[in-house]
Amino acid sequence: MAKKFFERLKRIDSLIQKKATGNPVDLARRLEISESTLYEFLALMRSFGAPIKYDKEKNTYYYTEIGNFNIFFEKK
Repeated sequence: MAKKFFERLKRIDSLIQKKATGNPVDLARRLEISESTLYEFLALMRSFGAPIKYDKEKNTYYYTEIGNFNIFFEKK
């Protein structure tokens, strides 16, 4: 379950970077999750500082700043 969760986060991040998410219904369908679960993922990403916005004209989510979303273990 956790593996699938992180894979979805990684896929959402990748699609946002490419500005290729489509609308929320399409993105949720691509990820095989409900639209409400998609909004939970986006809220989580935003709570960790991801500057995510939605462009109604281009029908895609995008980052307002250059960057990507990472969750990993870092050895000290």
